[in-house]
Amino acid sequence: MATKKDIRRKKIKFRIRHKISGTAEMPRLSVFRSNKEIYAQLIDDVKGVTLAAASSRDEAVEKGGTKSEMAAKVGKKIAERATAAGISTVVFDRNGYLYHGRVKSLADAAREGGLKF
Repeated sequence: MATKKDIRRKKIKFRIRHKISGTAEMPRLSVFRSNKEIYAQLIDDVKGVTLAAASSRDEAVEKGGTKSEMAAKVGKKIAERATAAGISTVVFDRNGYLYHGRVKSLADAAREGGLKF
């Protein structure tokens, strides 16, 4: 059973996805946040493939700290993997979440890591 909060987020998500799309040159940086973890993917929507991904569950991401600090580490890791794949500019997809807290710290860390959006 979907709650009102879930329905609201899905409406926002579809509205955002109607406007933005990722390409091979400028992929979409999609963020998913669960209660415990946070995930980020670079997606080429034309081909329908994921170019790079990072999450707080990765062994490469250092554990410990608050959820916002973990999101910042994931942001730095996705920026590293993007530059390794030759990607410098992305389109940010907050996936219906408010640009606040963990989503904001991930985005700020990705910008510090060298991604432009």
